[in-house]
Amino acid sequence: MASTVTAIESPCRQICVVHPTRKLCLGCGRSLDEIAGWIDFDVAERARIMAQLPARLQTLPAAAAGTPTKA
Repeated sequence: MASTVTAIESPCRQICVVHPTRKLCLGCGRSLDEIAGWIDFDVAERARIMAQLPARLQTLPAAAAGTPTKA
């Protein structure tokens, strides 16, 4: 029987670098605790985190968002 619960995929973008002071991944915006616990979080917790990521990413350096920076 198929599950009726839709899993939320990981927001990982394969840019796994943590900002030195914000302690957020520059690729996805998650904290180290969120990355480590992602597999164990329920759908509601994942959705809560996913909703916060766009705002978090906007506060990180432009290079992290994939925007080229001038040298």
